Amino acid sequence: MRSTSLLTTTSNPSAYRTRLLSRAFFTLALLTSSALLVTSKAPNALERVLAAGELTIISRNGPTTYYQDSHGLTGFEYELSKAFADELGVELAIHDEENLATMLNSVGTPTGDFGASGLTITQARQQQIDFSSSYLEVTQQLLYNANTQAPKSVKDLIGKNIAVVANSSHAENLRLLRQKNPELRWRELGEVEMSDLMEMVHSGEIDHAIVDSNAFEVNRVLYPRARIAFNIAEPQQLAWAFPKQKDNSLLLASKKFFQRIKHDGTLDTIVQRFYGQENALTTGGALTFAHRVENRLPNYEPELKKAADEYNLDWRLLAAISYQESHWNPKARSHTGVRGMMMLTRTTAKEMGVKNRLNAAQSIKGGAGYIKKIYTRLPQQITGQNRINFTLAAYNVGFGHLEDARKLTQRLGDDPDQWQDVRQHLPKLAKRKYYRTLKHGYARGWEPVKYVDNINNFHNIIAWHQQLQQRRIAALEKNLGKGIYNSDRGSMSLL
Repeated sequence: MRSTSLLTTTSNPSAYRTRLLSRAFFTLALLTSSALLVTSKAPNALERVLAAGELTIISRNGPTTYYQDSHGLTGFEYELSKAFADELGVELAIHDEENLATMLNSVGTPTGDFGASGLTITQARQQQIDFSSSYLEVTQQLLYNANTQAPKSVKDLIGKNIAVVANSSHAENLRLLRQKNPELRWRELGEVEMSDLMEMVHSGEIDHAIVDSNAFEVNRVLYPRARIAFNIAEPQQLAWAFPKQKDNSLLLASKKFFQRIKHDGTLDTIVQRFYGQENALTTGGALTFAHRVENRLPNYEPELKKAADEYNLDWRLLAAISYQESHWNPKARSHTGVRGMMMLTRTTAKEMGVKNRLNAAQSIKGGAGYIKKIYTRLPQQITGQNRINFTLAAYNVGFGHLEDARKLTQRLGDDPDQWQDVRQHLPKLAKRKYYRTLKHGYARGWEPVKYVDNINNFHNIIAWHQQLQQRRIAALEKNLGKGIYNSDRGSMSLL
């Protein structure tokens, strides 16, 4: 079992930091109240968090929860928890716990204040813990390998090799299904992520697995032979897990937090970033992408990292852009005359000092420099992921058209500094009633929206792929030390 505490004080500042000043008075008032009350009663859970200056969540490392990229910690649960900690004016710490049962038993103890790990609200769990407001709806989905026949019902699963995460809501649901299908059998695996189960189905190691729909969307490109057979249950709600006790002060604070972020669009922005992108690939394209991540990307990784270091960018973002542009083909050409890895026009290449657009190193460096130029040119009030998304959109459609879209967004009563608002109005640049009133005229405004979605999708996949590689290397080194080797598979056995 892995169990570590990771402070996030060195993570990249997010847009949520801009709200801290306005909430400082609220936090100060709570702290003052705590000090006045300390002589008459013990501080409650919220007051203890504020006094300590730290909020500790219990979670498990994975693509739908939290993971490390080149800028620090990220992930859906991390972004939500970080926003809550910022609202309270405290630092966020993460206690990593692989075992779900241990996690649920540890909430409200010195281990952590609450559980934030894509936890499904179930009747059985509600007997043990209290849940925050729901923040995402997911569906349990049964997977099969595309090289085999898809099962059509639960009866088709009898006698099959099925695996689920131990102590999960998936196992709970299978126990309910077994009441009508007593011969149904499965394995509950500890210390695995749903992405691991998808890989096992993809490779044929197991026949079936059950994963949540959000986990499937995040990992489907890495494991394209893992397909959905059918939904195994009705949609369910995800929420944070709090201790079931009289002191519910922190729970109530979380409910107020979710009420706010649902109202002001923050929750929608976070959901869109991690799960909202339309999948960029068909099944055949997914297989191609998975192959190229393994076999083509390593050839250009050194140049991508070098350019990223020079311009203070995320190399995985550059990798995602270059895949979207050229599929990592330095000789790529479009019908409009753009060429190379980053598909530079002659004008842009000249501006960035690129003499040979077909030279991969020159193209990557020139593209990275141009991206940083756009990033720097954007108004200062645009921050965080919004700034990245605007940069990507401008790289695709042009800075002038992006500014037109921002002006149109403001004109129509929305926020021109929020990508979620601007993306709704960019397609209007193709409608005469709108573009004739704007400086730069017509644009295929739907294209930058799809472009940004694709790149964010590719970026998340590449980032998580790097995490999987590091985990495999660490496991390999560990087992080499133990002398464990599986000759049948021709590799170290991860026992």
